[in-house]
Amino acid sequence: MAEVIVALDVPSRDGAHELVDRLGDEVDFVKVGLELYTREGPEVVRGLRSRGLRVFLDLKLHDIPRTVEHAVLASAALEVDFLTLHATGGRRMVEAAARAAEASGLRLLAVTALTSLSAEELAEAWGRPTVDPRAEVLRLARLAMDAGAAGVVSSPLEARALREALGPTPPIVTPGIRLASDSRHDQVRVASPAEAVAAGADHLVVGRSVTAHADPRQAMREIRRHASEGQGVLG
Repeated sequence: MAEVIVALDVPSRDGAHELVDRLGDEVDFVKVGLELYTREGPEVVRGLRSRGLRVFLDLKLHDIPRTVEHAVLASAALEVDFLTLHATGGRRMVEAAARAAEASGLRLLAVTALTSLSAEELAEAWGRPTVDPRAEVLRLARLAMDAGAAGVVSSPLEARALREALGPTPPIVTPGIRLASDSRHDQVRVASPAEAVAAGADHLVVGRSVTAHADPRQAMREIRRHASEGQGVLG
């Protein structure tokens, strides 16, 4: 069964714990992103870990190899499960990060192309006439995996191609998960839980579909129910 990770996209540690309280035993894996981490720092991660929660630290590291290496060491000390870095940082950066992570249980996830970017926006950012997002995601994923990343973050639309290319083992983590009734907000390349799982994703990151719901516990149950419908469909 695919794991569901709840994005704690809230501005404070108190807000994060309040949301966890509302979800109760429906949540055991949460994502801490840039806004919450920048406001609250490592203590927010320590607080969530003290409650027995697994943490996906989504910092999307992208810097010179030595700086990223030290950031990975600091993140590993927080006992997080996943940490993101940009595949576009290049081979040496990812290799340095992998060396820093190898003595811990931390798994590095390579961010390929953000789910908020359309093909046209990727082409503009990368200075090309056109871009095939799927081809670019595969290229960057292979580069990062060869350099030591454990898995990949991608939109659900590239999950099937990634699973076929990378095999059954590496984690494929997909944000951009939406139920049919949800707004896309600032995401472009999105899919339903069932579609993402059927395509090969094994970790689904959900945000406002759950966190903005009047009953987050019920929303989590609905997400899991939809995800189960995609189980076993790949291939």
